[in-house]
Amino acid sequence: MATPENKLAFDGGWGYAPAPESTDHIQVKKRYGLFINGEFVAPEKGSYFDTVNPATEEKLSRIADAGDADVDKAVAAAREAYRTTWGRMKPAERGKYIYRIARIIQERAREFSVIESLDGGKPIRESRDVDVPLAAAHFFYYAGWADKLQFAFPGRTAKPLGVAGQVIPWNFPLLMAAWKIAPALACGNTVVLKPAETTPLTALKLAEVCRDAGLPPGVVNIVTGAGATGAAIINHPGVDKVAFTGSTNVGRIIQKALAGTNKKYTLELGGKAANIVFADAAIDQAVEGIVNGIFFNQGHVCCAGSRLFVQESVADEVVSKLKDRMETLIVGDPLDKNTDIGAINSRMQLEKIESYLKIGKSEGGEMHQSACRVPKKGYWCRPTIFTGVSQSNRVVQEEIFGPVLAIQTFRRFDEAITKANNTPYGLSGGIWTDKGSKIFKMTQSVRAGVIWANTFNKFDPTSPFGGYKESGVGREGGLHGLDAYVKLGV
Repeated sequence: MATPENKLAFDGGWGYAPAPESTDHIQVKKRYGLFINGEFVAPEKGSYFDTVNPATEEKLSRIADAGDADVDKAVAAAREAYRTTWGRMKPAERGKYIYRIARIIQERAREFSVIESLDGGKPIRESRDVDVPLAAAHFFYYAGWADKLQFAFPGRTAKPLGVAGQVIPWNFPLLMAAWKIAPALACGNTVVLKPAETTPLTALKLAEVCRDAGLPPGVVNIVTGAGATGAAIINHPGVDKVAFTGSTNVGRIIQKALAGTNKKYTLELGGKAANIVFADAAIDQAVEGIVNGIFFNQGHVCCAGSRLFVQESVADEVVSKLKDRMETLIVGDPLDKNTDIGAINSRMQLEKIESYLKIGKSEGGEMHQSACRVPKKGYWCRPTIFTGVSQSNRVVQEEIFGPVLAIQTFRRFDEAITKANNTPYGLSGGIWTDKGSKIFKMTQSVRAGVIWANTFNKFDPTSPFGGYKESGVGREGGLHGLDAYVKLGV
C-alpha cells in the first residue's frame, strides 16, 4: 500500500496518494468444488484446503482437494468428450468455442486481474496489463489455428493425441492455463488441468468461462490439489500428453515416471537468466530493463533476469543508478495501482528467499536492499542485489524465485559468454548494446531458449518459449506449441 513508509527517497517527503483497485465487482465463492464434465462437483473424500491472500494472510476461499478417484473421473470425462464430441467436431467449430472463451476473458478482464492479484500477490498493474491480456491473446491466436493445421504442418496430417494432463505453477496462474489449454483444444484434444494449490482461483474462474462459452462437458476439466493430485494426473494411464511448468527437481521426477510410456510431454522448468550490459548500451534504458526483469515481477518468473553481467568500465555507473532506482520502488498492497512490487506468493516461498539472503551474505556477497518499509502482515521481501559474488556462489547458480539480483562484471565479449553459459539452466537471457553485430553474435552463443535484445520479459502468443539443459524439454507458444499436441502422419 502506498503509505508514508513508502515515500520516494529523493522527493523531500512527498508520496503518492493511495489508488486502490475496487473489489466490489468480483465474486469469489466461499467454497469451490472440482470442475469435472462441465459441472462443479464435490471431491470424493470431502477434503478442502484454504487459499489465502499473501498480502494480508486472510482466507479467500475453501478449495476442493482432489484425490485419485476425482482424477479418474476427470480423465474419464475428458476421454468421453474426446471420443464423442470434441475429437469429432469440425476444426472450424472448435475454433469458434476457443474464440468465444477469449472474448469472455476480455469482457471479464477487470474481474480476472483483481482476483489474480488477490490470490497471487502480484501488482494489479501486472495482472491488468500483462497477464489477462496475454491470456486472452493466446486463446485468440490458437482459435485461428484450429482449422489451419494443414498449413502449420505442410505435407503432413495432424491428428490430436487425446487427453492432455496439464500441471501449472503459481507465478502466472491464468496465463499458464491459457498457454496450455488453448493449443491443446485447437488441435482437438481434451484437457485435465491442475493449477497450483496456492493460486487456484483464476483457473476456477476460467472453468466458469468455459461453461459460459458453451464448451461441451468434459472438454476442459480443472481439478485442484497439491503435489499428489498433480502426480495422479501425470501418472494416469488415460492421459496421452503431459504438460508441466514448475521446478527442475519435479521435472526430473516426471521424466523418470514417463520413461517407457508412449506419452508425449513438454516440460518448462527453472531458469537463472543472464542479463548482459555492454559499455555501449543506453544505460538508463538498461537499468529500467533490469528492474523490469527481476523486481517488478518479484522475481516470480522462471525467466527472470536474476544474474546481471556488466562490462567493467560502466559497472559502477550501472550499480549506482540501479540502487537509486530501487529506492523509488513501492512495495505494498498489490491492489494499489502505485505498487511496483507486491507480496511473495506464500510463507514457504518467502522463507526460501530469506534463506538465500543468508546464504549470499555467508558466502561473502555484499547485500543491498532498498530502504522502504514493508507491511507487518503478509509476505514481503524488499528488492535486493548482491555484489562481490563469484560464479561459485549459490545465489549466482541456484534459482531463488524472488526479487534478488546477483551482479558480476566482465571485460571481454567472450568472458561474458562464458559466464552467462556457466549455469545448469538455459531458459532465457538479455543483451543491452547499440551494436547489432553484438546482438547477433550473442544470440548465437548464449545457450538459452529466448534472448531479448535491449528489452526484457516481452511475450507474444506467436513466439515459441522454452529452454535448454535443465530448463526443460520442448516449446510452447507459436507454431511450436501446436506440435506438442498432435501426432503427425504422411
